[in-house]
Amino acid sequence: MLAPDEIDNSIYETLGDRWYTAFDDPVALLRAESRAKTPWVLDQLQRRLGPGPKALLDVGCGAGFLTNALAQAGHRVVGVDLSESSLEVARRFDATKSVVYEQGDAYALPFADSSFDVVTSMDFLEHVEDPGRVVAEIARVLRPGGLFFFHTFHRNPIAGFVVIRVVEWLVKNTPKNMHVYRLFITPGELRAYCATAGLGVEELVGLRPLLMNLDILKNLLSGVVPESFGFTLTRSTLISYMGVATKAPSAA
Repeated sequence: MLAPDEIDNSIYETLGDRWYTAFDDPVALLRAESRAKTPWVLDQLQRRLGPGPKALLDVGCGAGFLTNALAQAGHRVVGVDLSESSLEVARRFDATKSVVYEQGDAYALPFADSSFDVVTSMDFLEHVEDPGRVVAEIARVLRPGGLFFFHTFHRNPIAGFVVIRVVEWLVKNTPKNMHVYRLFITPGELRAYCATAGLGVEELVGLRPLLMNLDILKNLLSGVVPESFGFTLTRSTLISYMGVATKAPSAA
């Protein structure tokens, strides 16, 4: 039995195709978030590194929401996760059939130093006990001048209430210990992890739900996340935040 403050990452082993099809499950919120996060990542990637395919690694890729979208945009993508069942789903939903999915540990990534132009880690850092160690591994496999994209939850009482309690109340089949408050990360802490690893955070943005109409509210009160539910970017990082950091270039 899990302790009250111990995260349960085993829940992702049981989702199967529900990763992509369920609306009576908090995974529907993750899909809705991805529809807001992915365009921002792609825009930042092109703006900062220019056009053309890049070598990308998605750490904690789950069932491939971001990974598969990056491949469809023409990039060379590798996805890593501990959950083999999630990786099986990701492979089935990879329309390009080009993503390389590997089972691997984020604390010891199975790649050489400076292997990737870009590393992403979305909704993952709040699921590990030592996020600083994960960030250090990401920095190791990132090329000088490369980009690190992340999304996680801010640790404050309001974020804890919304992300944990409100989701448990409003969304069916929300498992206990899907998120654990003590593992949430403040922006200052994440900046410090990055700085220690030689990464400089250059931009942070928040996410918030789009304004809800009556029909959406009725669906939520029934425990179902409607297909029309979505998120948008905001300057406030009070609940969750997404960012990009750059690895310092090599000395000339």
